[in-house]
Amino acid sequence: VQLAESGGGLVQDGESVRLSCVVSGRTFNHYAVAWFRQVPGKEREFVAAVGRSASDTYYADSVKDRFTISRDNSETSVYLLMNNLKPEDTAVYYCASGTPVPTKIARQYAYWGQGTQVTVSS
Repeated sequence: VQLAESGGGLVQDGESVRLSCVVSGRTFNHYAVAWFRQVPGKEREFVAAVGRSASDTYYADSVKDRFTISRDNSETSVYLLMNNLKPEDTAVYYCASGTPVPTKIARQYAYWGQGTQVTVSS
């Protein structure tokens, strides 16, 4: 299983960005997929997760009502729409998979992408 993120970049405070994560391999439908983020010197932080059903979603309190996670099984892709971005959302964003049940615990995901940088300027 391989994951590849895209869609990051430099945006202004209050703007929106949509991240994409393409998951290769025939087991996409078997796994939950999550987004985490990390800034230098800090641990990887849970952002959002979606279960095998697209309606089974979870969010960190810091992004709830601003971010939306979705999955498209036909495209083996997961998306993270980030609205009303703030400077504190600046981080490298990673998608992760490999567990059948969504979880906020990073070590429970077996597969990770390389990450995509999101920078929000004030």
